[in-house]
Amino acid sequence: MSEEQKKDLKRFFSIKEVAEEFGVNETLLRFWEKEFPQISPKKGGRGIRFYTRDDIEQIRIIYNLVKVRGLKIAAARDLLRKNKEGTTQAVEAVEHLRNARAALVELRNQLSEM
Repeated sequence: MSEEQKKDLKRFFSIKEVAEEFGVNETLLRFWEKEFPQISPKKGGRGIRFYTRDDIEQIRIIYNLVKVRGLKIAAARDLLRKNKEGTTQAVEAVEHLRNARAALVELRNQLSEM
């Protein structure tokens, strides 16, 4: 079983794994957890955070709003509160477009090598 398949079967992720996925530090994730009620990881006995796929999706949306679009925390929080469904769909569309672009760039590179 590949690492990607193991990751797909995994139910909970550590704060370190989530931070690495987004290229941010763990402190930022803890800060966002205080600022955005949408992020609510389960906590173990010693306060160790366990993020679900839903938590990671919320972080992906917040990351897009704050890091990609450059919104201030308060503006991102208001946007999520007022228009959650529309924001989620927009983030998903941007993610699909990025993936398509990456695939097209890879294809172009392969064709230019021929």
